[in-house]
Amino acid sequence: MSKLLLLVVVGGVAVGAYNYSNGRDVFSLPGTSARALKNTVRDTVSSTVREARAEVKEHASEGVHTAVNRAEEAVGSAALTSKIKAKMALDDLVKASDINVDTDGSVVTLTGTVASKDEQRRAVRIATETAGVTKVVSHLKTR
Repeated sequence: MSKLLLLVVVGGVAVGAYNYSNGRDVFSLPGTSARALKNTVRDTVSSTVREARAEVKEHASEGVHTAVNRAEEAVGSAALTSKIKAKMALDDLVKASDINVDTDGSVVTLTGTVASKDEQRRAVRIATETAGVTKVVSHLKTR
């Protein structure tokens, strides 16, 4: 046992002396160098940073697309609401100030109180005939 321990110690000293004489770390094993290890670590970190950057960019891009889509929907909804309100304001039978027009995408909801069933039908018809409207929900009440 003591011979084996002596052999290990002598081998360690020999590796240390060899490395020291060649200007390397005393305890580095043959075939490895601090420079190679440094390059491997640098390449791994760079690769990880590139992957993380690409992932963050993708998530940010998705967020921007979502915001743009919501903004387009809001503008589209506001445009439909404005068209319908303008048509009602120009109509002789419908009193536009008594009717609230809410638009969600292409679905229009009419609420408020009108003077007659004819005015109610006319308001629904104006909304239905407006380009871009797919459905009209009427919550109009007659006096």
